[in-house]
Amino acid sequence: MRSRIIDKLYKRVEERGVVCVGLDTSLDYIPKFIKNSKSAREAIFEFNKGIIDATEDVASCFKVQIAYYEALGIEGLLAYRDTLKYLKEKDLITIADIKRGDIAATAKMYAKAHFEGDFEADFITLNPYMGMDSIEPYISYIEKGDKGIFSLVRTSNEGAKDIEYIKDKDGKNVYDVVGKKVLDLGMKFIGGCGYTPMGGVIGCTHIEEGAKIREYLKEMFFLIPGYGAQGGKAEDVAMYLNNGNGGVVNSSRGILLAYRKNGADEKDYAKCARQEAIRMRDEIKMAVLNRGNL
Repeated sequence: MRSRIIDKLYKRVEERGVVCVGLDTSLDYIPKFIKNSKSAREAIFEFNKGIIDATEDVASCFKVQIAYYEALGIEGLLAYRDTLKYLKEKDLITIADIKRGDIAATAKMYAKAHFEGDFEADFITLNPYMGMDSIEPYISYIEKGDKGIFSLVRTSNEGAKDIEYIKDKDGKNVYDVVGKKVLDLGMKFIGGCGYTPMGGVIGCTHIEEGAKIREYLKEMFFLIPGYGAQGGKAEDVAMYLNNGNGGVVNSSRGILLAYRKNGADEKDYAKCARQEAIRMRDEIKMAVLNRGNL
């Protein structure tokens, strides 16, 4: 079945830009006026709600990193659930950053946990480096048209070179092989926009092969980390987009903590997050235009 969710994400990028707001919310990020009289669950959700309300019209999607919530136990997971529910109520596209990588029955349970019920999201992140059978248990959800995945392909961390850059007997990097296998799995579900719902996590911090990756993974939609705090620049990001689409660019700390960088009153945290999301969106848009003029 043709994927509806990837078409929806593609359209959101057209309408709102490539910014993916990362809700990697640490209690340390939350202003004191929110934290002082609330439980961890309440404080995190109120902070997230402020960020969501301020950025929903200038962001294509929201990525919720589960580790920040798991670290706080039940209270954190309730805040995680509340955040996903709120995003769904507002018809905003969600990426649950869970990076699961197990196989068989265990993977089926992960799929059920994060594509249904309390923790339901539109997309989830997966780690395919255990093999393609770590992805197959999710396909029954993808083929229905309203779910998708982003598999790790070539990541933004320095340690990516330890394994992802190893070459096979044909001279291909491991990430080349993995990316192509994920792409091939997703081609039967390709959306009207020309992309599959089985996307890839492609970091923008290693730019030497950027144009090559975008070319040979033409139909793969990218989730692009590494912008901002990890050193990726707007002109680096532009290499991984197709005329400003075909990917979303995540920023977490840069948006969540914009109020501290600007020296603003902490009560303006949401306003500062919005300003940073707009600045990021426009900077990347300009980089795409400049690249097109090269």
